[in-house]
Amino acid sequence: MKALAFLLLVLSTQAYAVTLDTLQQRFTSQPVVRAHFVQERQIKDMPQPLRSSGEMIIARDNGLLWQQNAPFPMTLMLNDNQMVQVINGQPPQVITAQTNPQMFQFNHLLRALFQADRNVLEQNFRLDFQDKGNNAWQLALTPITTPLDKIFATITLRGSDYLDAIELNDKQGDKTAITFSQHRLTPAALTDDERQRFAF
Repeated sequence: MKALAFLLLVLSTQAYAVTLDTLQQRFTSQPVVRAHFVQERQIKDMPQPLRSSGEMIIARDNGLLWQQNAPFPMTLMLNDNQMVQVINGQPPQVITAQTNPQMFQFNHLLRALFQADRNVLEQNFRLDFQDKGNNAWQLALTPITTPLDKIFATITLRGSDYLDAIELNDKQGDKTAITFSQHRLTPAALTDDERQRFAF
C-alpha cells in the first residue's frame, strides 16, 4: 500500500509539473493580459536605482503596449511591423526592421519573452527551465547570438499562472528588475480605448 501511495504521489506530481511547453500553451491561451509594472534599474556606481512604473498590455493579435506613468509619461508600442515610442507627448519615434534591424530584433525578442515563445527563445538563448513547485517556475536565458551576447549576461523570468518578474543582467554590470502585479484577463478582447492606443 505504501508503494502504491508513493507511486500515485509521483504520478500526480508529474501530471501537474510545469514545463516550458505547458507554459507557452498557457500564455498563448490568454488573448489579452493587462498588468501593473514596477521597474528598477540598478546602474553600477549609482547609489540609488532608477525606478519607473505604469501599466502593460500584451495582446496576442496586437502586440505589446508599455504605458509608463512615472517618473514621466512614456508609451512604447511593439507589434510585428513597427516599434513606436512617445515621450511626454512629443511626436512618435517609429522604428521598423528596415530603419533599425538590431532594435527590431530586440522588439521581436521582447514579445517572445512575454509569450514564452519557445522557438524564438531557443534561437537566441541557452534555456534553463526549472519547475519550482506549487505551479511556480523560473526560466534562465543565456544569450548565444550577437548582439544579445554582447549586451546581456543573463535574462531570468519567474512566474506561475502569469509572468511575475523579469531580471536582466547586462555585460556592464547593471541590473534591471521588472515586477508585474494586478494581472487581468478580462475583457478577453481589447476595449475601444485600448485599441486606439495600439493604433499609430
